[in-house]
Amino acid sequence: MLEAILSQYGAAAVFLGSGAEGETSAIIGGILAQQGSIPLFQSVAAAICGSFVADQLLFVLGRRLKHSPAMVRWTAKPAFAKVLSTFERHPTGFVFAFRFLYGVRTISPVVLGTTNLPTGVFMRLNGVAAIVWGTTFSLAGYLFGSAIASYFGEVASIAKIAATLAAIAFALLCLRTIAKICSRKGRPANDEAARDPLH
Repeated sequence: MLEAILSQYGAAAVFLGSGAEGETSAIIGGILAQQGSIPLFQSVAAAICGSFVADQLLFVLGRRLKHSPAMVRWTAKPAFAKVLSTFERHPTGFVFAFRFLYGVRTISPVVLGTTNLPTGVFMRLNGVAAIVWGTTFSLAGYLFGSAIASYFGEVASIAKIAATLAAIAFALLCLRTIAKICSRKGRPANDEAARDPLH
């Protein structure tokens, strides 16, 4: 399913999939390169750029909406506090590594956008991390994907279908959340919303 989409649309699908879904798209892009469907350098570049652009947009979203009522309420959630606490202890390392951490990859750039981390610093670290991430998973698919598929083909197919459905559900959730946040931007902010969420 997911592999059929990536095979049909090539590097463009790897770009979008790597930004919206993540590792599965990058790995399948590498498998397609190994099979000759797309050039390896295109697969790697698409995975890198997709990951970089997605996280950069999420960072900007967090920065633009950091004082919105919805974002201020979100700061009270455990996941937000977990990301922020880890970032405060290891700022550079966390910015570099969050895309490799299960459970916090998507929310991390939004949380980082609410901090005082300069946009230029995030962009540089995000770029380096995206290069490492995209290259690693694309090459994993290129070097080992066929062997994995031959042994666990049925399991892999089920996992890819599940990943596709999860990505679609997540995308719809993001759109709904963004719509709610934007609809509240015009309302008067209360005293709690006026405070910086980091203080």
